[in-house]
Formats: sequence, C-alpha cells, structure tokens
Amino acid sequence: MTAHLIVTDEGATRVITLRRPEKKNAITRDMYRAMSDAIDTAQNNPAIGCLIITGGSGVFTAGNDLDDFLKDGTSNTDTAHSANTAIKFLYSLAHNVKPIIAAVDGVAIGIGTTMLFHCDYVLASTTATFSTPFIHLGLVPEGASSLLMPRTMGYQRAFAMLVMARTSSAEDAHLAGFVNVVVSPGHTEAEARKVARDICKLPAEAVAVSRKLIRLPPEDMTRRIDQEGHLFRERMRSKEAIAAFKAFFSRDRG
Repeated sequence: MTAHLIVTDEGATRVITLRRPEKKNAITRDMYRAMSDAIDTAQNNPAIGCLIITGGSGVFTAGNDLDDFLKDGTSNTDTAHSANTAIKFLYSLAHNVKPIIAAVDGVAIGIGTTMLFHCDYVLASTTATFSTPFIHLGLVPEGASSLLMPRTMGYQRAFAMLVMARTSSAEDAHLAGFVNVVVSPGHTEAEARKVARDICKLPAEAVAVSRKLIRLPPEDMTRRIDQEGHLFRERMRSKEAIAAFKAFFSRDRG
C-alpha cells in the first residue's frame, strides 16, 4: 500500500481514494500497484458488491506522474505486460467483474479520463474537465480508449478528444454518454455512495451476468491495451515524442 492511496471497505462498497493533492493526484507506480491490488482482491470477495474510484473534492487525477511514467515507458524491455504497472492496472480494470463507480470532481487528464470507460457509472461535478492530451507529447491513446471511446461516444467525438486533444466539460461528457450524472462540486463522493448502495441492494449474481452481457469481452479490451501499449512504447522513442517531452520539462521546470 502507499500513503497516496486510501482503500476502505464501507459495508459492501470498496472505496479507492487517490490522495496526492500536492501533485493533483498524479499517479505513481506505487499507486498503480495499490489500485490494482484493491481491485484484484475484491474479485473473489463476496462481501464486496461494488467499487468506487475517487480523487476527493477538487481534483480527480492529472494522469501519470511523468517521472515514473518515463522510467516505465522508456524501458527497452518488452517483457510481459505485468512489467508495466499502468498496464497491469488496466488489465485489472478489464478483468474486473464488480460494478465500478467513478466520482470525478475537477480535472481528469490522460488515464484519468480513459479509465472512466472501464467504469460502469460515472458522476462528475460541474467543475470536472476531461482531456486525453497524448498527441501533444507525440504519443497515442492507451487504456483501450481507441476501442472504448468511439463505441461509447461515436467516432467524431472520440477523434476530437483522442487525436485533436480537445477538452470536454462535464456537460459535454454527459451529452457524449460517458458521464451519467452531473452534480454540484464537493458532492460527487456522497452521490457515488448512494449509487453504490442502490447497486449493492440488487441480486448480485444477476448484476454480474447482466454486466457481462452488456460489456465487451475482457480479451477484446486486453488485446487493444497490448496493441496500444506496443505502439505507445515505439512512440516514446520517436523524435516527435523526445522533442515534446524536452519542451514540456523545460517549460514545467524553467
């Protein structure tokens, strides 16, 4: 476990809370490992009927911690997917059989947006924003987003987000179909807990079977995650990406 992630079981709901406010909840490798573990250990636990992922009030996550991300992404090893902690987390999401609710209050950048397409119910505050700026770093989509986003919101909206890196507001996301409900700032967690209680009251086996019927098979998602991951690693070594990262760090630390 890590100090930057809090996992609590509240009745039949497991709440996974990102807690790194000084870095806008940027996700480190340790945080990815802890999130994967929190999801994986819920799978065969009959006491857990639902999961919530939240960043608390004011921010969801700014995406990958870039220092950790570069250590993973520039590795020359092409070993099993488990070598990359972000990929392992995405595999945990793809294979998860329990309903997941996301509570988004504030920015959701990169994987902070793409992970939402693995969730079953998403609440956002009116101040939430969603962006996938991979293209600005010379990179490509990840998290099976190139498969899930067009399926959820249509090709043109997906193109605008994934290729043009357009930012979506909470209302945009609601209209696009990947946010269920928009609530007032500071209320996403409370509303997510209400939704979780409603889900946990339903017959668990019927929920699991119905959920499986309406979702893509896990192997379809992991196949796309691997395809994107291969291209992502190739792009990390491209001249475009190297120049983009140099410019980013120069601007960020200058």
